[in-house]
Amino acid sequence: MDANMLNKIRYHCVGVISAAALLVHTSILGVFLFAAILPKLIMPQKIVQHLVDPCITFISSMWLEGILWWINWVYQPKWNISGADQLSPHDWYLLTANHQSWVDIFVLYQLFHNKAPFVKFFIKKELLYVPIVGQAWWALDFPFMRRYSKEFLAKHPERAGDDIKETQKACEKFSRKPSTVMNFLEGTRFTPEKHSSQQSPYKHLLKPKAGGIAFTIQALGDKFTALSNATIVYPGHTPTFWDMMCGRIDHILVEVNSIRIPSHFSTGDYQNDPVLRKEVQDWVSQIWQQKDQDIERMLSTHTQAINLQNRDLAQS
Repeated sequence: MDANMLNKIRYHCVGVISAAALLVHTSILGVFLFAAILPKLIMPQKIVQHLVDPCITFISSMWLEGILWWINWVYQPKWNISGADQLSPHDWYLLTANHQSWVDIFVLYQLFHNKAPFVKFFIKKELLYVPIVGQAWWALDFPFMRRYSKEFLAKHPERAGDDIKETQKACEKFSRKPSTVMNFLEGTRFTPEKHSSQQSPYKHLLKPKAGGIAFTIQALGDKFTALSNATIVYPGHTPTFWDMMCGRIDHILVEVNSIRIPSHFSTGDYQNDPVLRKEVQDWVSQIWQQKDQDIERMLSTHTQAINLQNRDLAQS
């Protein structure tokens, strides 16, 4: 049996062990989670906000910390992080990042967990029915989004704008206490096929969608002082969720920069004001153009560092 086959067997064994550990970890904390969900359904809203929601957040944080511990101490990826050292649990954050894999979510939690309010994502409505995890997202007040296709809206024009209303309704909850709201502007994970189909003008990114982030800014007024813009790079290959479970993660490069949000974005009417809509879209496009250049620079810098390291090792 050759070395490659042995490595594949070893990786898959690690993946099976990791999957079993994750299942046990999730099931145990799931019992406590569902015990906390029942009071959330029947108790008055004020009691839920002050007593039940903090318990749910604590249980979810314990679940997340277990996974992050496993990633950092069992897989031991090489992190290269910059710009994430000025966070506070008492502020509001609007967070965006390029999206390549489910691994991105754990990368962002690595950056923000226990340094800022618990990160909450916009979730597809269908994921509500994922056992335990879907119910945890609901209990944590993650915003669930239902996206309608053009074909559906052509048959049901009265449903146009429902997704916007849901965004605004979900964001109202975030105004009550410091929150970190995450929005993947690309709306889906990057693949070469999607990149080609979109005829994306960016080398490493899909086209961004400005609507979700615009309505989030409007719904929360001036709570956000800036946009936290995370750029995630996986040199070599983009790991899938199973790659992560198998420990096939080597280097993870992340840069976070803060971008000022123009103050009038929070008071305008993105949906009905074409001038504002174009201004927001241009603002998002500029951010994405810079992000594309940053990814290219990060990849090039990493490659040069690895080549230099290999040369030093060869000479020693």
